[in-house]
Amino acid sequence: MQGLKFYLLDVFAEEKYAGNQLAVVRNASALSSVQMQRIANEMHFSETTFILSDQKHDGGYDVRIFTPANELPFAGHPTLGTAYVIAHYVMKRSVKEVLLNLKVGQIPVTFENYGSSEEMLWMRQISPTFGEKFDAARIAETLCLDVKDVDGRFPIQQVSTGILFIIVPLKTLDAVKRARVGREVHEKLTKAAQADILVFCPETYGKENDLNVRVFVDLYGIPEDPATGSANGCLAGYLSHYGYFGSDIVDVRVEQGYEMGRPSLLLLKAEKVLNGIQVCVGGRVVTVADGELV
Repeated sequence: MQGLKFYLLDVFAEEKYAGNQLAVVRNASALSSVQMQRIANEMHFSETTFILSDQKHDGGYDVRIFTPANELPFAGHPTLGTAYVIAHYVMKRSVKEVLLNLKVGQIPVTFENYGSSEEMLWMRQISPTFGEKFDAARIAETLCLDVKDVDGRFPIQQVSTGILFIIVPLKTLDAVKRARVGREVHEKLTKAAQADILVFCPETYGKENDLNVRVFVDLYGIPEDPATGSANGCLAGYLSHYGYFGSDIVDVRVEQGYEMGRPSLLLLKAEKVLNGIQVCVGGRVVTVADGELV
């Protein structure tokens, strides 16, 4: 482990010390899975990623993603943050796209306004799949809410763009703020469904934003996440599939993390295409620190 370079980043952040924290370790091919898991637990962010080599493989960079407790096949903010490290600290040149080889497959990340204060990273996720639907009363109990808080115009449903999430439409920001997981009920639900929960509503803290979101990720050892690209990709697919905004075309600003004191901004785009729904999630990345493992 000694001498391996790592970076600390804030992803989906408009400034430092906001958004979702990420640690990225470079040239990690010599590390075992056990060592990677121990490092991720030591960093104790929602995710830590490991770039196996500074050299490309099959046109992209091999990357593994770990929470403090598990390895993941895909996650949103680690994908953006790792691509940022590759472009700025590995390639060290202006790029339009970086390909990441993840367990879920090869994920492209594109760059807008590279190197400027307006730099934006976008990842195109795999087309969403739609699974089980859930009874509103059951989910309301899980979230310690009243069934009246649930927006009955739209279903509560499992969606995946690489990781399963249960998408829960709520009516008001007050309901989102009151949501909390009833531990025993939540554990039974998530273990049975193998999916965690995203709640959202059309009321927001910032008038410039379109949706407010919270994500509870106990299945992966994270009680609540301040910015979740994978879950919001599922949400983008859901919004398109059900025409939440009156059309299958989605182009919205999503705020997350306000209840945790880490305000985050995610940009979602989606639309129906011939072979499914095209989903893109975008945001900014800020470097906070770098160092070496000793």
